Amino acid sequence: MLKFVYNNPMSIVNKNLWALFEYNGGTFYVTQTLLSTWIVMAVLIVFALIVRLRLPYFKSVPGRFQNVIETLVETMSNFAKSTMGEGAGDFGGYFFAVFAFIIISNYSALIGLRPPTADLSTTAALALSTFALTHITGIRIAKGKYFKEYFSPNFIFFPINLVGEIAKPISLSFRLFGNMLGGVIIIGLVYNMLPVALRFVLPDVLHAYFDVFVGALQAFIFTVLSMTFISQKAVK
Repeated sequence: MLKFVYNNPMSIVNKNLWALFEYNGGTFYVTQTLLSTWIVMAVLIVFALIVRLRLPYFKSVPGRFQNVIETLVETMSNFAKSTMGEGAGDFGGYFFAVFAFIIISNYSALIGLRPPTADLSTTAALALSTFALTHITGIRIAKGKYFKEYFSPNFIFFPINLVGEIAKPISLSFRLFGNMLGGVIIIGLVYNMLPVALRFVLPDVLHAYFDVFVGALQAFIFTVLSMTFISQKAVK
C-alpha cells in the first residue's frame, strides 16, 4: 500500500517521499533522488522517441530540427575521436547519452528537483559503467595480452597497478557527487536562512553558479575523464 511521506522541499537531505512496500521487516521508499532520476529518464526517452519518429523524414537538405540533431551527434562523435583517437567512433553514442543524462540531472535543480548526481549511488553507477566498458573493451581488443600491463614494468608493481585501476571509478564518482552535493547543501542552507519573500531573488546567483556553470563543467569533466580512461585501455 502506498503511503505518502511529507518532506520539506528545501531540505538538504535526500528524503523518502512515499513507501512502496515492506519486505522482511524493511520498508522500501521512493526517494527524492529516485523520483528525479525517473523524471530525467522520462525526458531523455521522450526526446529519443521524437528523434526516432522524425528520422524517416530527414532530408538531404536538413530543416531546423534535423540540423540540431545532426549537430549534436556530429559534435559528440568528433569530440570522441579527437579525445580518444580515430578508433573511438563507436563510443560517440554512449558518451552522448552519459553527457545528456548528467547535464540534465544537474540542471534539474533549477526546477526544484534534487539532482540525481547529488547521490553517490547515481554517480557510482555511472563510474562503474565506464569502468566495465573500459576493461571489457580492452579485453576484447587485446585479449590475453591485456593483463600483461598490470605486471609492468615488473610483477611487483601488480598491487600498485591494480589499486590505480580501482581508484579511477572511485575518483570519478566522488568528484561528480561531491561537487553537486556541495551545491545542494549551500543552496539549501541559504534557502532555509532567508525569509520566503527573498527566496525568489538572492539565491539566483548561487543557482547560476552551482547548477548552471558547475553542472555543465562537471558533466564535461566526467565525460572527458571517462573517454581518457577508455582510450588508455581500449582504443587502438
